[in-house]
Amino acid sequence: MNEQKQRGVAICARLLSEIHKLGFLPEQLSQEPVFEQASFETSKDPYSGKDTLCAYWKNPRGHRIGEMKFHGDGSFYAEYDVIMPHPRDPRWFVEGVVAWGRDDVIKGEAKLLPALGD
Repeated sequence: MNEQKQRGVAICARLLSEIHKLGFLPEQLSQEPVFEQASFETSKDPYSGKDTLCAYWKNPRGHRIGEMKFHGDGSFYAEYDVIMPHPRDPRWFVEGVVAWGRDDVIKGEAKLLPALGD
């Protein structure tokens, strides 16, 4: 679990980095993706049959705002909700950020939607 914790902390850092790259300041976020604050469970991957470790973040009202899944083959996927207008470009609304990869390779990007016109 220690290796997965280290990877989870690195993935959370990447999610937060993607949020900050967009221009959000720390005080604009009501919550941040922190590995130790997630709740954990395991599930069976229907494709491989291997166990998947799932981490979930919830807001104070109990609604899920993020998740991270570690698959048995070393791959992972994580997403975290932002749900705010883009801080620098009014043409976009930031739905969230995602990170994915395998082992120590972590890729990430923002999930943007066109902003609604006036």
